[in-house]
Amino acid sequence: MIRSITQQKPEEELDRLLDGLGRVFIVGCGTCTTLTNTGGAPQVDAMKEAQTKKGKLITGTVVLPVACDNISKEALAECGQQIGLADALLVMSCAFGVQTIARQIKKVVVPALDTLFIGKETDVGLFDEICSQCGACIIGETGGICPVTSCHKGLVNGPCGGTNDGMCEIDRKKDCAWTMIYNRLRDLDRLDAMKTLQKPRNHHGGEPRPGKLRLASS
Repeated sequence: MIRSITQQKPEEELDRLLDGLGRVFIVGCGTCTTLTNTGGAPQVDAMKEAQTKKGKLITGTVVLPVACDNISKEALAECGQQIGLADALLVMSCAFGVQTIARQIKKVVVPALDTLFIGKETDVGLFDEICSQCGACIIGETGGICPVTSCHKGLVNGPCGGTNDGMCEIDRKKDCAWTMIYNRLRDLDRLDAMKTLQKPRNHHGGEPRPGKLRLASS
C-alpha cells in the first residue's frame, strides 16, 4: 500500500504558525495520515486537546475521507458554520491535501505536518521510501529499483566502494541498492543497462516546472 508519509511539525513551529490565530478549525485525513497515525481521528482529538490547553478556541473538527481530492470541498461545506467562525484551518494531511484545501477555502490554512516522502508499507506501521518525486526517473534502466531512494547515498552510477557482501556501507542491515539492481538486471538479461551513464542532473533549467506540466491527450 502506497502512502504519503508525514510527521507532526515541532511544537514551537506550530505555535509560531498559529500565533495571533485564536480560533481554529482542525482538519484530518481519512487515508494516508490515518494509516500512518499522524492525522486520523485520534490525532485530531489529541491536537484539539493540545491546542485548547494553549488557549485556542477550537470551532470544530472533521476528518475528510481524502483531503487531497476535490470532493473534500463538499465535506468542508457541511462544516461551513464552524469554519466560518475560525481564524484558520489547521490541516493534518500531506502537503497535497493542505494545498487542495487552501484552494477551496478563503481562510488561513496552516499545515500541522511535514510531508517526508512517498512510501510503501513493508510491515505494520513501517514504511519504506520508494519515491522522492525527483522528476528525473531512471528506473527504466535500473530494473525498476530506484537508486535515489534505495541507496543511502543516492548514487545513480553504480555502488560506492563500501558495499560488502551485498550490504550497505552505511546500514549493514540494509541490502545494497546497486547489488539489488545488478541482480535484477542479470535475471532479466539486461546487464548492459548498467553501462548507461547517468549525467549530473541540471537543477537550473531544462526540466518540466512543477505545476506547469501538461499531459498529452489520448
